[in-house]
Formats: sequence, C-alpha cells, structure tokens
Amino acid sequence: MFRFICVVIFLVTFLILSIPVFLVEWIIGKFYRQKRDYSSLRIVQWAFKVILKFTSVKTTVIGEEHVPDEPVLFIGNHRSFFDILLTYSRCRRLTGYVAKKEMEHIPLLSTWMRYLYCLFLDRENPKEGLKTILQAIDYVKNGISICIFPEGTRNKGEELSMLPFKDGAFKIATKTNCAIIPVSMNNTCAIFEKQFPRIKKVHVVIEYGEPIYPNNLDKEDKKHIGSYVQNIIQETIRKNADLV
Repeated sequence: MFRFICVVIFLVTFLILSIPVFLVEWIIGKFYRQKRDYSSLRIVQWAFKVILKFTSVKTTVIGEEHVPDEPVLFIGNHRSFFDILLTYSRCRRLTGYVAKKEMEHIPLLSTWMRYLYCLFLDRENPKEGLKTILQAIDYVKNGISICIFPEGTRNKGEELSMLPFKDGAFKIATKTNCAIIPVSMNNTCAIFEKQFPRIKKVHVVIEYGEPIYPNNLDKEDKKHIGSYVQNIIQETIRKNADLV
C-alpha cells in the first residue's frame, strides 16, 4: 500500500501545484506555441517518470530505434492504467493519446491532456467518434503523433490474450500514410490491476515494432490492417512472455 499512497499523494500534489503552471504555459503559448507544447510535454513526462520511480517497476525496452522522427500512429495492447505512463514517458515527439470520454471531466488532469493534444473518444456515439478520428488525422498532418489502444478498453482477460481491434483507429494511418508503430507490452497489469489497490514491483517488457506504412502493404493486408497489426502484437507478446 505504501507505493500506492505515494503515487496518490504525488499525483494530487502535482495537479494542485500545476494550476499556476497552466497560466504560464498559456502565456508562453500565445507567443511561442511550439515551446509551450514541448515544455508541457516534458513537465508531464517528468511527473510520469516520478510516479514510475515510486512503483519501482523494471522496464525492458526493445526496438525503440524503430520509431522514426516523424508523426506516427502508435498502436498498442492495453491491460493497465500504467500503459500510458510507461509509453508516454518515452515519447520524443509531441504525441496525443486517444482516451475515453469520461476522462474529459477530471479537473486539472483533462487540462493537461488538452495541452498535450489528447483526444476524448465517445465510444457510444459513432458520429462523435468519427469527429475524434478526423481530428486525429488533422493532428498527424500537422506533425503530431497519435497513440491509441484499439481494443477499446483495458483487457481484463488472461495474460497474452487480446480483445479484437476496432478498425476505426487505423483510418488515422490509411488517410495519412503515416507509419504505424506496433507497441507490445507484457506484464503491465501486474503493476497494479492484479492486486488492486496495491502497487507491486514487477518487470515489464515493451517492444516497438518496425514501421508499417499502409501504402506499402499488399491490397489484402491493407484491407484488414487492424487484424494485420494485431497479429504482429500478439506474436510479439507471446515471444516476450519468457522475459518477464
């Protein structure tokens, strides 16, 4: 419980103390938008790294060199709240995450998320969901990477299992031909979800796959691109199961 209490205290303190930071960032953004964007990115990454220090999680990262220095679509399997901290703390470029609509109503946290180009997806409203995907496409065209977990929710099944990928997420790549980067994560739910509310010191593995450019795929693979990417991630998490 000690680690959990430390994380909660730090998170609440960070959000409260960041209130004046929002004003500073807003002023900076009026004159130097890119500087504000990157300062916001580094501030949140610092906070995430501190939280990960509290968890004492050991992370093995494979293939990070595969991520090109250009806007990409990160596609990952999703089993833990910590998936976001583990991956976002490693982003070199501006990256917006697609989150569930409910997070838009969390005070202060949602403000940081908007500063960082995160999008809130209403899974119950297809029309609004399409607007979110179109906004993500626009972000990629303007140099901002997007990360989405296309299972649609956290998978609470057995380790190495995955929920079916939802195809809508892949329109972000097929409409822009940006690279898709498969992100395969092993053992992340063992940090917190397996023994809620305790946080446990564990070993997780993150592997970044080689870039997949939709226009370079054959017709059949492009038509079923969701299944194509999911199979890559499924094979990777099985391969890495013995590393944790």
